[in-house]
Amino acid sequence: MTYPDMVRVFGRIGCLSFGGPAAQIALMQKELVDERPLLTQADFLKALSFCMVLPGPEAMQLATYAGWKMRGVTGGLLAGGLFVIPGAIIIAILAAAYATFGTLSFVQAAFVGIKATVIIIVIQAIRRLLGKALGRTDHRVIALLAFLALFLFNLPFPLVITIAAIYGAWTCTDTAKSTRRPPWRHAIKPVIVGGTLWAAPLLAVWVAGSAFLLAVGLFFSKLAVVTFGGAYAVLAYMTQSLVSDHGWLTTAQMIDALGLAETTPGPLILVTEFTAILAGLNAGGWGLAVLAGLLTLWVTFVPCFIWIFAGAPLIDWLDSAPRLRAGLAAITAAVVGVIANLSVWFAAHVLFDQLTTSSAPMTVLVPVWSSFNAISALLVCLAALLLLWRKMSLLPTLGLMACAGMIMTIWT
Repeated sequence: MTYPDMVRVFGRIGCLSFGGPAAQIALMQKELVDERPLLTQADFLKALSFCMVLPGPEAMQLATYAGWKMRGVTGGLLAGGLFVIPGAIIIAILAAAYATFGTLSFVQAAFVGIKATVIIIVIQAIRRLLGKALGRTDHRVIALLAFLALFLFNLPFPLVITIAAIYGAWTCTDTAKSTRRPPWRHAIKPVIVGGTLWAAPLLAVWVAGSAFLLAVGLFFSKLAVVTFGGAYAVLAYMTQSLVSDHGWLTTAQMIDALGLAETTPGPLILVTEFTAILAGLNAGGWGLAVLAGLLTLWVTFVPCFIWIFAGAPLIDWLDSAPRLRAGLAAITAAVVGVIANLSVWFAAHVLFDQLTTSSAPMTVLVPVWSSFNAISALLVCLAALLLLWRKMSLLPTLGLMACAGMIMTIWT
């Protein structure tokens, strides 16, 4: 694939990647596997499983891997960058508008329709994955157990994935030894070069004597290496740190930041950019806000490129190691359960204005039935008609649904 073709494909993915990781994975399945033979289904699932065990946004890392698979490091930088840049630009614009006007209800009204569409996109993807990733009975059981472990008991994501991997490796009946050495030497250069680039702006703000920017950079650097399971896993920790520990944002600002980040394309972890811009404004004005936003983007996403460029060669090597391959296959099955859990979480937040959780040990997400959002439900039905019945393509559907969301919200 030529670079202009990659720009068109991954630029499209970056602009349409609404709805969090489940929808973004669904979109890449559609764009990279189903409609264009850019990745085989096997490569896509192996890479997805690998990205799920890495810290950081798994969908962005999956896009980076796809670009690396096609055109090496340059392709990975292009694909990963295009996945993030559209959302980062929109987040910056929304942060500036939010700081200026204080409310962005018209934007949120438009995205009500887009979020309704995302539910149908995810349903389509899960249907495809059920047939392609769960060919064995025990893998179907793993997917179900992973869903229940996360949905009912709120078990830590890394624990669920680890148990699946151990089961897969332990039950493997292929005793053949790998004839290939793991390509560890390929990881040395990405780690050294990437680590140096990652640390460079932190060193620069330390030398410049900006205590605020250094604190921002160090906090979001730490966050970048502990976000196993995606942004949802660390949102509570991030909110507490930014509001209570650092005092950079108010609780109301943090809630608004999360709401706006969930409605824009790109990984949800872009909420860090929004919060850094607001924190910079509170601390010293627009100049500091711009620097804080750029620094946060850098320390959040540079590690993602490091993990992929250092670890991607291991994905192909796993095929020559039966037990590791079996462990990765079990992780793939668990990932289907993870995606299903994220989908239920997302759909519940779209269809109900208020949610609670039951008491331990079964911390089930329970909707407040009186808060059922009839407008969102009607929009979901409209999206289903457009995508499933009329077979309309995604881009015009999103445009129509955004208009429908604004109209129905204004009328009511």
